[in-house]
Amino acid sequence: MKSNPVKVLCCWIVSLALVGSAAAQSAKKSTPNTTSSLLARPKLVVGIVVDQMRYDYLYRFYDKYGEGGFKRLMNEGFNSRNHHYHYALTVTAAGHAAVYTGSIPAINGIVGNEWYDPIAGQGVYCVEDSTVTTVGSTNTSAGKMSPRNLLTSTVTDQLQISTNFRSKTVGVAIKDRGAILPAGHTANGAYWFDSKTGNWITSTFYGTELPQWVKEFNARKLPSEYMKRGWNTLLPIDQYIESTPDDQPYERKLTGAAKPVFPYDLAGIAGDAFGVIASTPWGNTMTKDIAIAAVKGENMGKGPATDFLAVSFSTPDYVGHAYGPNSIEEQDIFLRLDRELADFFTFLDGWVGKGNFTVFLTADHGVMDVPAFWQQHRLPAGLLESSKINAAVNKALTDKFGEGKYVRASENYQLYLDPKVLNDKKIEVEDVYKVVRQTLLPIPGIADVLNVRELGESHLNPYQLELYKNGINVKRSGDIQIIPQPGWFSGGMTGTTHGSPYNYDTQVPFLLYGWGVNKGETLRRTTIADIAPTISALLRILPPDGSVGLPVEEALKK
Repeated sequence: MKSNPVKVLCCWIVSLALVGSAAAQSAKKSTPNTTSSLLARPKLVVGIVVDQMRYDYLYRFYDKYGEGGFKRLMNEGFNSRNHHYHYALTVTAAGHAAVYTGSIPAINGIVGNEWYDPIAGQGVYCVEDSTVTTVGSTNTSAGKMSPRNLLTSTVTDQLQISTNFRSKTVGVAIKDRGAILPAGHTANGAYWFDSKTGNWITSTFYGTELPQWVKEFNARKLPSEYMKRGWNTLLPIDQYIESTPDDQPYERKLTGAAKPVFPYDLAGIAGDAFGVIASTPWGNTMTKDIAIAAVKGENMGKGPATDFLAVSFSTPDYVGHAYGPNSIEEQDIFLRLDRELADFFTFLDGWVGKGNFTVFLTADHGVMDVPAFWQQHRLPAGLLESSKINAAVNKALTDKFGEGKYVRASENYQLYLDPKVLNDKKIEVEDVYKVVRQTLLPIPGIADVLNVRELGESHLNPYQLELYKNGINVKRSGDIQIIPQPGWFSGGMTGTTHGSPYNYDTQVPFLLYGWGVNKGETLRRTTIADIAPTISALLRILPPDGSVGLPVEEALKK
């Protein structure tokens, strides 16, 4: 029987079509969707800054941490174990700005918590803004804040831009600067604690009234409840073998306390009823509480685009300044913070799903041990007296150049000279610098004095020179820089501080965990400027415009 050629051709075409269709289906099943995988992002990023946390706290207190907080980040995430600040003045505002901009004070403009504006002729607080008003409190001064003094974008800003503002970005912290600077210019909201009323507040930069979830949170009156509980150690006090015994003469007393010893009864003072709570573990508890409320209230991690929550735990700084890093008080703060983190991470597991969020944790600076503690153990340390230094400088300049107010401000170990006085007397900055340096170098605790405008001519070692260069913004910095010796700072007989280029102030944790993060660690030196580019790379977005860092590429899954 002869076959029909037309019929044969049709059957052949149909069979080819079927084979092609089957092959296409097979390819579809076996070949991943490369476009969608390249665009994949976590549902939520949580940036955590611990205010005043040295790197060694991860290991000093390790045996007493639980499994769900610091240990979860360290053992299941990525640990940059040699992570440092890349500029000299290690303070809160500069630190928060550097973390989120990937930049340096020379570029982002946040050269300190305060500075002197040579052009306006007045002091400036880092996030002050006279054009906005307080929202959520009758304390009108507490909310006159915004990020307008920050001169660059943040990684939170870049996320907003990359998603055409479909992302939600929120910052929370007890300190205004700890909430505002990380949240950036484009934030949906930033909220901080008003110690006079016990409310969490914001400013009209973000909106004309508090969101309903913040109103409801304030209505719970949690500060009052927490203060009733007082503060005792989490563990029996004899188990705090990593710290010095309680009641050291160089520790400050908590407000209302007769001595710096446990247990503490908490009571506010007139005009600042809830100020004391920030210096107790309840400050961290409140911060965790409002962080969870923000995630719920803004429905973060549940929308079409990645959301970003910036959280800063301010309490360790208050406690560290008062008691020092070797105190039982500070150890107790970190043992309790570890449990707050565990609670927070457990909440996130349930809210967005384990593996669907990314967390990073770092600190805005470290801290020096209390000088008296070092002296007790025959280590070199001491205190600089600002009043004596200023008096010596003024006398030397008057003796050399005649009567006149040559120094109009002093901030961040910098002297701001008055250009009008110098011009009238036909004196060069270099001439003043030579007199100041000759006067100050003999003073114990002063390592060097620099002419800020001529750093290129400095004899300073290259490592420190780079740190000081990175911190100088020509419109906001002073004219003469004083460098303290290691272990020395300007302060009182009790407590301690930070703000130097030395390792105790510069080395802080950088832990990454969750979506897109490898498990592991590195001893390669990384800097704070690397955090924002690392998160930007993880999210596949442009890093902030002033960024000078590089991604920690070994931390990220390819």
